[in-house]
Amino acid sequence: MVPVPPVSAGVAVGWLVLAITLADRTAAAGAEFWLTHPEGSARFQRQETAPVFRTGGATSQAVVAIDKQTTFQTMDGFGYTLTGGSAALLKAMSPDARRAVLTELFDSGSTHLGVSYLRLSVGASDLDARVFSYNDLAAGETDPTLSRFDLGPDRTALLPVLREILALQPDLKMMASPWSAPAWMKSNGDSRGGRLERRWFGAYAGYLVKYIEALRREGIVLDALTVQNEPLNPDNNPSMFMPAEDQAAFIRDHLGPALRAAGLRTRIVCYDHNADRVDYPLTVLGDPGAKAFVEGSAFHLYAGSIEALEAVHRAHPDRSLYFTEQWMSAPANLAGDLPWHVTHVLIGASRHWCRTVLEWNLAADPHQGPHTDRGGCDRCLGALTLHGDRVTRNPAYYVIAHASKFVRPGSVRIASSGPDSLPQVAFRTPGNRTVLIAFNADAVERRFIIQAAEGRAEASLPGRAVGTYVW
Repeated sequence: MVPVPPVSAGVAVGWLVLAITLADRTAAAGAEFWLTHPEGSARFQRQETAPVFRTGGATSQAVVAIDKQTTFQTMDGFGYTLTGGSAALLKAMSPDARRAVLTELFDSGSTHLGVSYLRLSVGASDLDARVFSYNDLAAGETDPTLSRFDLGPDRTALLPVLREILALQPDLKMMASPWSAPAWMKSNGDSRGGRLERRWFGAYAGYLVKYIEALRREGIVLDALTVQNEPLNPDNNPSMFMPAEDQAAFIRDHLGPALRAAGLRTRIVCYDHNADRVDYPLTVLGDPGAKAFVEGSAFHLYAGSIEALEAVHRAHPDRSLYFTEQWMSAPANLAGDLPWHVTHVLIGASRHWCRTVLEWNLAADPHQGPHTDRGGCDRCLGALTLHGDRVTRNPAYYVIAHASKFVRPGSVRIASSGPDSLPQVAFRTPGNRTVLIAFNADAVERRFIIQAAEGRAEASLPGRAVGTYVW
């Protein structure tokens, strides 16, 4: 279950939230307020107070205004990347301990996080113990018919763990991203860097179709497929350079037609890299033949600004946006990581049209392993640190928790506004509840008013804290 450390009475009074006079008030049934404090004294903890509204009354305080009638994108979910390394660590736990942590993460019950979206890697990512594809051959060999395709390496941990997760959360959606094509298809014959040779475009499309079909036979249905993880980064192991013109041609002439011919409904998502190069997805979507097969564009935020995504939305409002990856560096630093990730990733990506918000990565060991040699990330802190059956919850766990528990798939972002020092985002859930996620960018406590159709409620947040309000 979600860890809920106790809060002293003095601290609770100091953080008094949504307290107003008893007269002339309307309380939303089942209203809740959850808080994470940068000092760690409250870590996604439900507070005793909750949104209570009253009508009328002027105020000199800052106002966060909610408008349920103005709507934006529908949300697909919030979650993490389940790397092969994450799955291996989970599989190594005792059955009871693994079931407990998976229930905490994925079950949508009242005491759990309800994570609703996962990203997988097609073959190895750099957070696997070793590099592999599903069609590895000896040097000089080729396999145009993909007769030796095999999911084998995923059968040890990834697929069994996924089946346990799906038993807890059958509605979970999944996206997959390849870090590299098989080495024999690449210009350098290596897992790291190189380009997909044009003579193998058709074979690689077939490889990705075989992957989706093989997962379906295992009872796992992919919601979406990005064409290449970080196509402008040839330095990870594995990795592959894929310029925008190549990606557009690959989708237009090979991958799109191959998925259609196979009768697969997995959505194609382009780009999957940083917000500083929006010219890349604009190039792919600017090709009418490629755009016909592309459902949207995916982004990371290791360079550029989250506001840059607006340019892609304005140019192609008929296509979706996704936020698919952001890492945190070890050692864990809640006070340092919480402000940036909540502001730019959780709130920022949601406010700029993204249907998913995913942190990287779900789990690592105390030494930030496993990872590949020659380019695997040796500093990537998991949302969880797993040491046998021992579980440590890190900052990314709490960032995602503030949305995943309440903003269920099918929720719609609604209009919200407020001062710059109170970045926020709001949603209307399928159950017609309102969820407001707000962050206090000031170093000191900030009092403000939540103004909604139900009336006005007084609120406060400690300095640099994040709160989720539900009514």
